[in-house]
Amino acid sequence: MSIISDNLSDLDKAIEHFQEDIAVLKTGRANPAILDNIRVDAYGVLTPLNQLSSISVPEARSIIIQPWDKNVIKAMEKAVREAGLDLGIANEGDRIRITVPQMTEESRREIVKLLGQKEEQARIAVRNIREDIKEKILAAEKNKEFGEDEKFFLVEELDKTVSDYNNKIKEISQAKEQEIMTV
Repeated sequence: MSIISDNLSDLDKAIEHFQEDIAVLKTGRANPAILDNIRVDAYGVLTPLNQLSSISVPEARSIIIQPWDKNVIKAMEKAVREAGLDLGIANEGDRIRITVPQMTEESRREIVKLLGQKEEQARIAVRNIREDIKEKILAAEKNKEFGEDEKFFLVEELDKTVSDYNNKIKEISQAKEQEIMTV
């Protein structure tokens, strides 16, 4: 059982990566995570937007970016515009107000398709980790660390564990889809 438990962190990382990956998907409500991948050309270096400002959500459909240094506000505005997120952007002098537009049924369905692709990528990652763990089990049996019965037991436990992780992915995906499709 220790072969499986020693590798659970890899499965946990796959789930964590999936959650981070889908956090940036638009849902029609303001979510600071949609700005996570934006890099700003500040002081000659590409810097993540959230390291140059505080980001808050005062209302359901708006985000406020409050730069710590007012000299980079133009660069921040430019970076958000060029990110192609289809957001309303207003430079208010000392801060940037972002308005999240109402999503159409069609755009929601497109984002759900993207969510499905990301879900499949997460399942593939879990499957690859399963194969790695299974190879370790087979190698340990070949090296006479335990018998064939133990090998079958471990493979069965591995399959149960992987099934649990796939169910977690499905639950996370369904919750996100519900969030996307809610008007």
